Parts: sequence; structure tokens; C-alpha cells
Amino acid sequence: MIGYLLYLTASRPDIIFSVCRCARFQAAPKESHLTVVKRIIRYLIGTISHRLWYPRLNNFNLEGFSDADLADDKDDRKSTSGTCQLLSKSLISWNSKKQGSIALSTTETEYIAIGQCCAQLLWMNHQLSDYDLSFKPVKIFCDNFSAICLSIILCIILEQSI
Repeated sequence: MIGYLLYLTASRPDIIFSVCRCARFQAAPKESHLTVVKRIIRYLIGTISHRLWYPRLNNFNLEGFSDADLADDKDDRKSTSGTCQLLSKSLISWNSKKQGSIALSTTETEYIAIGQCCAQLLWMNHQLSDYDLSFKPVKIFCDNFSAICLSIILCIILEQSI
């Protein structure tokens, strides 16, 4: 069932966090995990009319959003990042991923999520340049002021060192 749900996340970004969370327990599933999977399926049945919409637009802009939580996994204290990327206000890429390192603060967790979002946006910008579409600057939105300040300060330091 998890494989089926993971396949659906390609067109249903609203379930990606829950499905990825359930996928972590595939090696040793319990009855409670099956209950959560059934709840996700019931949600999908109730929201079958939800879909992605891509209107025809002439102006293009590329932007990303990132978010993270601190020590979401109680077993190993690792955080989860989520990012989404939009082209002209239409969602074209999204992910939810457990971070590889243990963050000591919310700022660090959010900064890692910004980095993941930035990497995806850089790749997308490079791919879209093949179609003569260039996006400068690309906006990244984050809800943590300290992580934003850290990003800006590091960019200033990098510019001064070049």
C-alpha cells in the first residue's frame, strides 16, 4: 500500500508528508501504521476532486518555499524538511525528507531546508535555461527569521571574499 501511496504523491502534494512518514516504518510495520495508511486512503477518497492546475501564462517567475521542524523523529531526533517550488504560481516540484544530520536549533533545521530548496531551484533554473527561460533573482520563502538572516550574512561574506 505504501508503494501505491508513494506513486500518488507525484500528483498529490497534500499527502506527501504523511506518506513519507509512514514509509519510514516499512521494515517493521505495526497495526497503528496500517490504521494511518487506511486514514490516508479515506482522505484520498474524500478529496478525489483535488487536482493540480496549470493555467496558461505569459510571465514566468520561479520561487520556492521551505519549512522544517526540529527533532520531529523521537527515536533519532532528526528533523524533517519540506520544500515546494512554483513556476508562475503553479506548483511544479515538492518533497518531504528526513534530514541526514541532527540539528541543535530551529535555525539550523530551517537553514538546511533552505539549502535543499535552493539546490532544487538551481537545478530547475538550469533545466529551464534549455528553453531560453532565465529567472534572476529566484525568491525563496522561509518562516524563520534567524535562518533568513544567516543565509543573507553568508551570501554577503561569500560576495566579499570573491
